[in-house]
Amino acid sequence: MDVESMFTRAGLDYVNIDEYYVYMNYPKAGGRAVEILADDGKAKWTAKLEEEEVGGEAAGHQTLVFHGLSKSGDVKGPLIYANYGARSDFKKLADSGIDTKGAIALVRYYGPQANLALKVKAAEEAGFAGCIVYSDPADDGFRMGDVAPNGRFMPADGVQRGTVALSNWVIGDPLTPGWESKKNLPRMKPDETPGLQKIPSLPLAWRDAQILLQHIKGFGEQVPKEWAGGVPDVAEWWTGNLSSPIVRLKNDNDVVQEKAIWNVYGKIEGIEQDAKSIIIGNHRDAWAFGATEPHSGTAVLIEMARIFGSLVSKGWRPLRSIEFMSWDAEEYNMIGSTEFVEHNDESLRKNAFAYVNLDAAVAGTEFHAAGSPVFKQSVLRVIDRVFDENLNNTLRGLWDQRQADLEELDMDGDYVPFQTIAGTSSLDLGFRGARYPKQSSYDNYEWVQRIGDPEFTYHAMMGQIVGLLILELADKPVLPFDMVGYGDRIERYVNDLSNFCDRSNIDKAKFSIDPLKKVVDIVKIGLKSFAMWEMSWESNVMGGGGWESSKMGDLRIEFNTHMADFETALLDLDQGGGIPNRAQFKHVVYGPQAWSGNHPVTFPAIRDAVEARDWTLASKLVEKTALILQNATAMLQTWEKEAKEKGD
Repeated sequence: MDVESMFTRAGLDYVNIDEYYVYMNYPKAGGRAVEILADDGKAKWTAKLEEEEVGGEAAGHQTLVFHGLSKSGDVKGPLIYANYGARSDFKKLADSGIDTKGAIALVRYYGPQANLALKVKAAEEAGFAGCIVYSDPADDGFRMGDVAPNGRFMPADGVQRGTVALSNWVIGDPLTPGWESKKNLPRMKPDETPGLQKIPSLPLAWRDAQILLQHIKGFGEQVPKEWAGGVPDVAEWWTGNLSSPIVRLKNDNDVVQEKAIWNVYGKIEGIEQDAKSIIIGNHRDAWAFGATEPHSGTAVLIEMARIFGSLVSKGWRPLRSIEFMSWDAEEYNMIGSTEFVEHNDESLRKNAFAYVNLDAAVAGTEFHAAGSPVFKQSVLRVIDRVFDENLNNTLRGLWDQRQADLEELDMDGDYVPFQTIAGTSSLDLGFRGARYPKQSSYDNYEWVQRIGDPEFTYHAMMGQIVGLLILELADKPVLPFDMVGYGDRIERYVNDLSNFCDRSNIDKAKFSIDPLKKVVDIVKIGLKSFAMWEMSWESNVMGGGGWESSKMGDLRIEFNTHMADFETALLDLDQGGGIPNRAQFKHVVYGPQAWSGNHPVTFPAIRDAVEARDWTLASKLVEKTALILQNATAMLQTWEKEAKEKGD
């Protein structure tokens, strides 16, 4: 049964499918190869590439290994090992006198540059003709613990697929950055967009990488200790150089310029503010079987639709609408969610109160939450009511024990377009743990049953968390946003930016973040004063025996709307606004930094300008960001003043 049928069966008020036509690629059988060539140009060794058959229910249905949105090409060059593929790694090769022009890079997953796409881009900028990315057992394999199917870590033949779309620069369909991919709308050419790679790449299992590493022994230099991975039977780790054995990397993809994708939407209408909505979303596409990512999240999403649909059938209605959204093509570049946001940006900026993302909802046993600061108190209230029987404590108790906090969003999920383009306060939830066989054929239902969550205990707990959170956000008379907490976070972010500037040795004669520092107190005081109105409402209503006058009801609705509007007001919507050269991203506080990978950063535009040592641009961005923060706060203060004049 498909998601549309499940939403319909759940009894949601509205269910519909939205279609987009986007740029995608698919691997060809026989279209990919990694070979070591003999002197006559013929292959003397060929990588297996594909994973072994995992069996079980998945038998015969395994997907081919490749990189999503990778460049097609057939290139040959000497093999050079470059550690994790960070720009600092390529610089180290250059500083050692190792020429990399025209070579094939071999790098490993994870490390300081965890973003797969930026590894490939850094290799291209260093002059490489192609890039191979493998899973090293020191990072994700037997050196860490037992491997799948009997453990959490990647086995010798396991291949982590992924996208190499440059999502820090363009999200969604890379040919339509800033507008939706509908029929008859303009499209860029693939060689015009900054979102696609210029060199081919492939993922590899360490089983195959082992042979490559063995063949470059004696070429280039022996690597420093921290560059040596955990692949067995590699007696010595060498960098390789232009005299290394010649490797062929072939990546011949089927490219579809306008591939149809489908998002599925379901809605329960609210009785008080039916236009305003709380959105729960998750993607359903996967590189392989995706039992953990995304289908642990899909299971929770479908169950929430069923439960709340059942409540509606019994006569219950939320105050605000609840929307359930199943995204397509997230794995490629958050395409489904981004195209939806670009198609509906004005409506979302006006009416979307919150976006809650699931994705890899159960990938461990330790609860984590990341998102806009407005959610912190709601999350804490919810997890105080959820009990982990395995650890004999509430999730709040476990949270406090490890001194956890609401984390900042990284830039690798369907919340990105909501937070950074629509200005919708966004939250990502999940149980985390040690690494698992991510985006490989080993992340399947049998693995979840045996290793991931044998009793589905944490799936059930996540259902409790999401269900309670939906009630908090959709059915509390006063939207439970932590505005005071947002002000505190802004102060923390400005202090962190100040430390970043100090580490970057800024030219203090030409640049200062003092305008931002000065606005911090204005924001904190303004948000705290605005939030106090809720106490006036409680005093008035509770003092009246729980009766709310129509005037107070109207003010409460306005208060809720203004709370949600604060996040949206942090968008830079001026003509030409957004992060310079990456104007798709509009939020001045949250967004990807050009080379930050997936790591959470704040004030990304300012950081980019500082790293580029463009003090004129950096100063302009500081002034603009301070003004946007001040104006967003002033909007709340204006409403607060008007509410007092109405005699709240």
